[in-house]
Amino acid sequence: MEERDRAREFTEILRQIALSSYVTVFGTASFRGRELEAPGSLPFSLSELPYAVSIGFRLSDAVIESLVDRPTRTYQYHYRQVNLFIDQTLLRLLGKIHELGYKGFPVPSSQIVNWESNTGHLAHKAVASEAGLGWIGRNNLLVSPIYGARVRYGSLFTNLPVETPATVVPQDCGECLRCLKACPASAIGKTRESFDLGKCTEMLKLFSKQENIGSMICGLCVKACRGTRSTADNACSESGVR
Repeated sequence: MEERDRAREFTEILRQIALSSYVTVFGTASFRGRELEAPGSLPFSLSELPYAVSIGFRLSDAVIESLVDRPTRTYQYHYRQVNLFIDQTLLRLLGKIHELGYKGFPVPSSQIVNWESNTGHLAHKAVASEAGLGWIGRNNLLVSPIYGARVRYGSLFTNLPVETPATVVPQDCGECLRCLKACPASAIGKTRESFDLGKCTEMLKLFSKQENIGSMICGLCVKACRGTRSTADNACSESGVR
């Protein structure tokens, strides 16, 4: 079997496992001979595990819409449970990868390794973007054309050959400035490069202390970002799973 056919077969096997777990979006990418921008040092070698699987789960619209001007304990609990679901689904995928005779490294969906900058080993949005699931917006989040920023992501790296997207999503935020108006820290600018991580992090620390939620989360820019497709388009989409 040719490598391309084998990659297609393996990708479909993993896709079906993800679908059966009710993930919202699924994509794969290759980092063979490439670098991956990461805020921290990766605990594995891309030369050994050059392929990536990206999965995402859509946050509850009802929970997101309940946010007014700050995070709530309900949102914090939902956020935590979604992260747990993603991690468990990555383990299911890893189990199949092991069964097929390959190796994998599931990266925790929300593990903080640097509390000052509120960053983990890698940005899952970067992997999701390479997998063709969206683009990184001016809000510094992965923006899905269907679901906006209302998706949490997780990544798994493996030496199991998988397909790569024909093209990455070429869209951007266009003229939409909803997240600028919603940001309580005024951390979002009109360009992605003008995003102020320091302001954002300080606001997250303040919310965590004031609301006694134990997590550095906000959710207001997530609520504001709706992607680029209309409600009618969303209703007609099959599932948002690639």
